[in-house]
Amino acid sequence: MSESNLAGQFFDAAIGLLQRVRDEESAGVAAAGTAVADTVAAGGRLFAFGAGHSSLAAQDVVYRAGGFAVMNLLTVPGVVGVDVMPATLGSALERVDGLAGAVLDSSPARAGDLLVIISLSGRNALPVEMAMNARALGLKVIGVTSVAYATETKSRHLTGTYLKDHCDIVLDSKIAVGDAELTADGIEAPFAPASTVVTSALMQAMMAAAAGELAERGIEPPLLRSGNVDGGTEWNGRVMTEYGDRIFYRH
Repeated sequence: MSESNLAGQFFDAAIGLLQRVRDEESAGVAAAGTAVADTVAAGGRLFAFGAGHSSLAAQDVVYRAGGFAVMNLLTVPGVVGVDVMPATLGSALERVDGLAGAVLDSSPARAGDLLVIISLSGRNALPVEMAMNARALGLKVIGVTSVAYATETKSRHLTGTYLKDHCDIVLDSKIAVGDAELTADGIEAPFAPASTVVTSALMQAMMAAAAGELAERGIEPPLLRSGNVDGGTEWNGRVMTEYGDRIFYRH
């Protein structure tokens, strides 16, 4: 088996998953786009949260070319990436009861805002409590998760519930339990995870739907341009000034 064959198999697997979520999650993506548009139109603020590698898809919609200026990263210290030492601490923090509530209480999030929570398994205390507490505060919650984990794994939250049980809208990434698309002779563990590709695509599809919804209502979506194209920096300065009261990643 050649390396190029395995590379091609991964592309095929990722493309297959993208086609599945495009076809099977279209109603959910449209509903999520409408929820984002409703929040922006009403003057609310947008937040995205993910722990560990799920944070990558959250970061992908924050402060970026072609993205909404008003989307903010809701950060939990120690779980945003693999830069925490040791990296295993981040995994441990996801299982700590009460952490989500403390983070939300000290964040700018308030009733009328929207929070997207990304968790592949949706089984740990942190995303479950994040969703529960956010809804209790009056936020709309969109969950991006693999629903398969709820039937094939055990919840680590004291209620026995999963992220999907505490969301207004759920987007199912269809990722198989274990998050590895390939196996091969001579390789002991499954490998080649596709969750980042698929989850990021779901996030961008949701935001694209939201931009279209706002445009249909005659509202200019608060989009950022690339700072590497002529006029981009000036454009972004104007957008950030106009929406400054809804942006929390700058002083």
